[in-house]
Amino acid sequence: MAAETLKIQQVAEKTGLSIYTLRYYELEGLVAPVPREKNGHRAYSEDDIYSIIFVTKLRAAGMPIADIRRYVELARQGESTAGERLQILEEHKCAVEQQLAELTQHLEVITFKIDYYRNLNGKGHDGC
Repeated sequence: MAAETLKIQQVAEKTGLSIYTLRYYELEGLVAPVPREKNGHRAYSEDDIYSIIFVTKLRAAGMPIADIRRYVELARQGESTAGERLQILEEHKCAVEQQLAELTQHLEVITFKIDYYRNLNGKGHDGC
């Protein structure tokens, strides 16, 4: 029995991405080319959806498109490139950790200022 495939509209609904974005990801090499049905429509698998979601997480975490493209190219080459893919992810993890540290420092300053104004005005509002 063949695995169930999904049409682009279904994948858009599952991932929260637009059809345009899904096509863009494929065109730009951010995901592997999606197989086509005889009528030319894309036939996405669950593995394709996983890859798309992974790419969206990398993008949301600020990974440059060129790095994602390189990662995808390496992944298509198989397990022999696992070391290079690990390096890409580790380098990006370090960059994200640095950004988090900086944001934490910024948040501490903002929180300090909020506490100052609350004490000044005698207000105890929580904000968020």
